[in-house]
Amino acid sequence: MGIFDWLFGQFIDVIEWKDDSSNTIVWRYPRGDSSIKYGAKLIVRESQVAVFVDKGEIADILGPGVYELETSNLPILTDLQHWDHGFESPFKADVYFINTKLFSNLKWGTKNPILLRDPDFKMIRLRAFGTYEFRVKDYAKFLRDVVGTDGHFTTEELEERLANLIVTKLADALGEHKESILDLAASYDDFAKYIKDNLKDEFEKYGLELVEILVENISLPAEVEKAIDERSSREIAGDLNEHLKYKGAESLEKNPAASEISSLATGMVMANEISKSLNQESQNKTPTPPPIPTQVQYFIVKNKKAVGPYSKEEILKMLQNKELNENSFIWREGMADWKKIKESDLRDFLAKIPPQIPTKS
Repeated sequence: MGIFDWLFGQFIDVIEWKDDSSNTIVWRYPRGDSSIKYGAKLIVRESQVAVFVDKGEIADILGPGVYELETSNLPILTDLQHWDHGFESPFKADVYFINTKLFSNLKWGTKNPILLRDPDFKMIRLRAFGTYEFRVKDYAKFLRDVVGTDGHFTTEELEERLANLIVTKLADALGEHKESILDLAASYDDFAKYIKDNLKDEFEKYGLELVEILVENISLPAEVEKAIDERSSREIAGDLNEHLKYKGAESLEKNPAASEISSLATGMVMANEISKSLNQESQNKTPTPPPIPTQVQYFIVKNKKAVGPYSKEEILKMLQNKELNENSFIWREGMADWKKIKESDLRDFLAKIPPQIPTKS
């Protein structure tokens, strides 16, 4: 390398950032010991800003465009460097590129269960997870208070901090939720709005904007889910006799070592023992009529809250009055989750709703 090649290499004449990553928020141009040529070309692409820093002090911020670096478009740096009117010498300054795009599909979730009081289950532990989106809003504050001198700052360096803020606000929202955990699914949007509204100032402290947050799931401990499943099984089994038969069949199904003949024989013996027990119990008691069947009651989602219960006749009337439609959510005891009417056991009611009256003859 000749002396002129070496000398020419000490002056930077094009500054740009060709970002090919999906997670880089801030990137510092690798100037090294080189100086920036006066009148050098600066290329700032869409979804980028370039920030000039002189001896640790933030100077000029330039948005998307192509610039020739001179005193006219670097007024703050000109003042900091005490350039005179005819200044045309190379200069030194750090150039940070900040990615202004929307960073999406970032994950948040509870590391430890959130302990809550519940009207149905008394004390309960919940876990939750979801996603969120943010962007850099205040470039100087973000660079000064968060990035510092980091020359390659990524979302991974922020995710845990931001996720902890979200989980804290979710715990507050759940603490203010006084309804049963069985109704949580209808309140996911309310929780997300609460978190977003209450984290606005916290994100702005970092120079960030929380654009969107989604609560994807709030789950129960395995033992509570098991208890709910057993309760549903009892509802399906019906009276004691049917329940015993159901449990007997269930135990046989869980015994993979038994042959088909052995399983049948065991089932017959169990059935005989159950029958004897029930007959003996009936002889010792005064015969009583079976309980009067209770009417199935349904809950509906109204204004993002669970409302009810309502009978089938009341649900049909609300459908006829257009207070509900096929996409309205309902739930009754025994259902694992909320369902749309068109996907539930009330879907036949939709055929009883007359079509819309034609507006033209």
